Amino acid sequence: MILTVTLNAAIDKRYVVENFEEGEVNRVLECEYVPGGKGLNVSKPLAIAGADVVATGFVGGYAGDYICSRLSDYGVKDGFYKVKAESRSCINIWDTKKKKQTEFLEPGFVIDENDWNGFEEKFKTLAKDSDIITISGSVPKGLDSNSYRRLIAIGKSLGKKVILDTSGKLLIEAVEEIPFMIKPNIDEIAMLTGRKISVDEEGFFEEVIAAAKQIRDKGVEIVVVSLGADGSLMVCDDGVYRGIVPKIDAVNTVGCGDSMIAGFALSFSQGLTFTEALKKASAISAASAMTEETGRFNLSDMEKLINQITIEKIG
Repeated sequence: MILTVTLNAAIDKRYVVENFEEGEVNRVLECEYVPGGKGLNVSKPLAIAGADVVATGFVGGYAGDYICSRLSDYGVKDGFYKVKAESRSCINIWDTKKKKQTEFLEPGFVIDENDWNGFEEKFKTLAKDSDIITISGSVPKGLDSNSYRRLIAIGKSLGKKVILDTSGKLLIEAVEEIPFMIKPNIDEIAMLTGRKISVDEEGFFEEVIAAAKQIRDKGVEIVVVSLGADGSLMVCDDGVYRGIVPKIDAVNTVGCGDSMIAGFALSFSQGLTFTEALKKASAISAASAMTEETGRFNLSDMEKLINQITIEKIG
């Protein structure tokens, strides 16, 4: 079983418009509501790929009931901790003419100490039956920056591999607990290491690799750095690898990083090698960009792409 953590779950609302204009009335051509939050955007592709996945975190109110009621549509099991406050909504506007996305992310509710203690107990129970744990995204108000660090410590005490994908102070604190894998972007890995990394400078890849190695030297087994359209870099025990993806016709890039986390979690649960995991994760991520709904992908797209992805050993 794979356990995904979404402490700040949401209803994701996607509006499709033509020529979005600020300060004007914009007519919506299409709209859809789906359960969201970074952890749930890991859960959905995992289920599509055939994994046994349980989603946990906080939900509340009518919006929380809606989120949980929709999980079965995706083949995801409900392990959420319920609170009284209302879960948030997040809006993604896709402009068909400008080919641009605009997002509005609500902050969510406030969690108190009693709710956190209750959730921790539930997390311990779910973690015992899990092979892999993924922790993603932001946390609700009321929780401090060591929240993920505590969850990682619980997972590690139970002998579980924990994959972390977050940012800011949460990332800084959580890395100190040495998760199995992290997936920072350029800005995040620069923040973690204190290095100045510019995509325009000569020696960019060398700087990114050096930063990833610096983190790995502290004990994190796998460091994967997102490079956007340029693919990704992976530093692990076997060396340094670059995953290069073919050019695709992307229709929705929101959640592609979460789909990559899903690919890694699935690969590790299946006992694949690090390079096989990078290839599968890259294929699932790229396939998800070809699908309009966030957190979804077509298996046929993934199967075509996986044969077109190149994994190069560069160190």
